[in-house]
Parts: sequence; structure tokens; C-alpha cells
Amino acid sequence: MKIALFSDIHANLPALEAFFKDVDSRKPDSIYCLGDLVGYNIWPNEVVDEIRKRGIPTIAGNYDFGIGRAINNCGCAYKTDEEKENGSVSISYTNSIMKDEQRGYLRTLPAHIRVEYQLNGDKLNLLLVHGSPRKINEYLFEDREEKSMLRIMHDADADIMCFGHTHKPYHRIIDETTEEKTRYRHAVNIGSVGKPKDGDARGGYVMLSINDKSSILDKESIKVEFIRFEYDVEKAAKAVEDSPLPNAYAESLRKGV
Repeated sequence: MKIALFSDIHANLPALEAFFKDVDSRKPDSIYCLGDLVGYNIWPNEVVDEIRKRGIPTIAGNYDFGIGRAINNCGCAYKTDEEKENGSVSISYTNSIMKDEQRGYLRTLPAHIRVEYQLNGDKLNLLLVHGSPRKINEYLFEDREEKSMLRIMHDADADIMCFGHTHKPYHRIIDETTEEKTRYRHAVNIGSVGKPKDGDARGGYVMLSINDKSSILDKESIKVEFIRFEYDVEKAAKAVEDSPLPNAYAESLRKGV
């Protein structure tokens, strides 16, 4: 089974359209969105409409949560005063152009999606969250201490945990050894479709492969493929510059930071 996972579109319609073209060519068996449909660009309503049109199971990102409730707080961890000021402009602008129907949809999005497989006598739990199982806006960066990551996944009963929010893709395999056996847990950050921050301006997503031989006891039996795709970055960047949004967001798109 091939499962396509994508996240953090952030109102970037050109990136979303290019993503759909790419993912359709790969014919996944299922597809899930891990949230943050809106914010930072001019097409929040159009992005919501495209997701709904396809009937894609979607969870709420922190930005979706804030905009869905028309509050001026996205739960973002801005580091500087300039970032905070720009963030205030972004959420205020998004709230001003969000339509009632699309805003109502954002309010209905679940906090997480859990999919349970029964394979080879094992229970294999796939957990989809935006930030972490504990908090919608918790950042799980790649350098998170292994004990901490393991504790988060163990408490959430997640064998494979996929998430976004940081916009920086990675795959960590964590072994959990007891007296009886060694099992493996997979932590997968799926990156960002519309606002990557890993120095690569292309959009990104993940294709997760699970087959009838997949097992928590065999770390190689679960495959994670990171896919990058080209899109019209300049169109998205120009849209920012022609709007009330800060020009810094346009440069971020061009540089992938």
C-alpha cells in the first residue's frame, strides 16, 4: 500500500496544484493532509476548496485552528520582533479574506487521524498529527532527544508517526528494546508543500509504503520516500508582493527558508 502524505500548503495554490499533478502520476492507494492549509499567501479559500473537492482526509494545523475560530493567534513560535510583526499581518490578512463556509470547514477538522493495521500477527499503528500528539503547535525537530521522541510515540501508541509543522523533512528510526524483543518506531516529518524551510524551494511530500510483510520488528519493511516537485515559485512570490503581506514571505518562498 502506498500512502501519500502532505502538509503545510499555507495558501500556496500554485504549489498545491503542482503537488496534485505529481501525486496523481504516482497513483497512491490513499492520501492524507496533515494541516496548515492557510496563512502566508493569498489563496486560503481556494486551497480549502481544492482539498474539499477531492475529499481528502485532513487534520487541523495550528494556523487552521486559529483562522477557523477567527482569532488573531496562529500558535506560531516566532523568534524575533520582526517575525512577530509579520506574523500578525499574515493572520490578520488571512482572517480578513476568509469566507464563512471555508472557515467553518477549518473548525471541523480533527486533531489527529489514527490508522491501525493488522499484519503478521502485529498491530501496526499509523498516527497522523500536525505538530505532535501532545500539542498542535509543538515542534518536533530532527535533533529532538531520542528518549523524548520515543516517550512521545510510546505514550501515543504510534509505531509510525507522521507530522509536519517544522517544514523540514526527515525520517528517524528509533529502536525500543525490551527483554522480549526489539521493535522499531518511525518518526517522519513530511515537510511542506507550499512553504519549505530546508533550503530547497521545491514543494515536498512523503510516500509511505506498507506491505503485507511490514512489521514493527523489521525496520526495513516500512519505506519512506521523500518527493520534491517543481512549481511556479515566482507566481506565488509575486502574489505575496502584490498583497498586503510582508515581502519577506516572498523571499522565503524563493529561497526555501
